[in-house]
Amino acid sequence: MTLSPPGKLLLAWFVLLALALLLAWWLAPVVAPFVVAAVLAYALEPAVARLSRPHGRLPRMLAVMLAVSLLMVAIVGVLALLVPILSSELPLLRELIPQQAQRLVELINQWLGQLGLDYRLDFAGIKAALMNYVHANLDDGLRTLLSSALLGGNLLITLVTWLVLVPVIAVYLLLDWPALLLALERFVPDRYAPSVLSLVAECDQVLGQYLRGQLLVMLLLAVYYSVALALVGFDLAVPVGVFTGLAVCIPYIGFGLGALLALLAGTLQFLSWYGLVVVAVVYGLGQIIEGFFLTPRLVGHRIGLHPVVVLLALFVFGHLFGFVGVLVALPVGAVLQVILRRVAAHYFASRLYLG
Repeated sequence: MTLSPPGKLLLAWFVLLALALLLAWWLAPVVAPFVVAAVLAYALEPAVARLSRPHGRLPRMLAVMLAVSLLMVAIVGVLALLVPILSSELPLLRELIPQQAQRLVELINQWLGQLGLDYRLDFAGIKAALMNYVHANLDDGLRTLLSSALLGGNLLITLVTWLVLVPVIAVYLLLDWPALLLALERFVPDRYAPSVLSLVAECDQVLGQYLRGQLLVMLLLAVYYSVALALVGFDLAVPVGVFTGLAVCIPYIGFGLGALLALLAGTLQFLSWYGLVVVAVVYGLGQIIEGFFLTPRLVGHRIGLHPVVVLLALFVFGHLFGFVGVLVALPVGAVLQVILRRVAAHYFASRLYLG
């Protein structure tokens, strides 16, 4: 079968796309910092454009350094907020767990007695069995963890590399962002320029609306959950609230992890229905605020992906590219949706479909 020129062109594009995806999968650990830096540069470019000349008053170099520095200060501020709280609260939580577990066992024994069942849980025996299990598996767990760390490279070196490399790459990308866009535009043939530029503009609108709006949603939800949990008496209100607010960038999974963490903290602290009820109220109200007020106004209409497609994208990108893949799954999915919508429109207007 002989392909027509448009068919050959389409096949060539599919081959190039397949090769690009294969190369990205193969080099995923190497390109991950560059992907994160590119996303940060894209998100910061509007602020840099407003601050720099000719629209602003600052040289572009100074505007770039200011934007990246403010972002790094915000990240370090969040870490500085969470680390001391966790370092002080986790030892208390470790002491609290056996006490609350003993109270739970006593409560269960009381319920069993009220039901007329001649059976009692032995807390000392349960604790001894758990400790024996932990000690028996601790060495194997440490060996597995150490092996994973060694296979993935030294954890500390990797973290420091990311903290240094990502901002540096973002700075260089932001400095040359207008020139990079012009260079990429030159590669587009003149006859395809209108359709390609229209596609890029639509993708930019979807991505910009999602990324910049989502950052505001995360910030406001972090404040809400921290304040709400503090008002109902949670000792770990700030770390749990900030974690939940930041985790909403991962649809469904992030909110679920935050709610589970709050449920665990509330159960251990109060050991009553109060903890379950307040978590349900706070997180249910948070979902209403996020779904009906924050997201429609700050992000606009959702990117339009079906929930099943969202979960599939999260798992596929997470499997291929790790945690970075989870973070970029939705933006990439939004871009692919725009491209597929254009391809579908072209197909429905083609001679192949119309016969």
